[in-house]
Amino acid sequence: MGLEKVWIRTLSDGLLRADQVVGLTSHATPSLPGKAPRWLLAATVSVPAGSGAAGSGWDIGILHRTLAQCRTEPLGAPEELARLLARLDRPGTAGIVKPVTDGGGVRFTFTPFTEDVEDTAFADAVREEVLVG
Repeated sequence: MGLEKVWIRTLSDGLLRADQVVGLTSHATPSLPGKAPRWLLAATVSVPAGSGAAGSGWDIGILHRTLAQCRTEPLGAPEELARLLARLDRPGTAGIVKPVTDGGGVRFTFTPFTEDVEDTAFADAVREEVLVG
């Protein structure tokens, strides 16, 4: 994908470059005593992450970044974000995708970096578009 100038705001890790995303998922957290489970919308990043300690070896796994947290399952949110990213995959597109929790669901907004946008009509249309997942 050519999304090297498109960034996705994560819940707590700052910005994630959209061309590094290789997967989008939603899953529930385990319930804890006195706390209801939460639903997470997460992006899988195309870099391995490792951890370990001396003597026990090094464990390599995939890296996930939480994009949003909801009380209910964000039905269709991974698919809606994938559709938005596909539409943004155009030369000259640059900006930030922001997941917004809304009554249990997730919607996405895109704010272009206006000084980098070549097609202002496209940027205006995308800025006004809000997708509900």
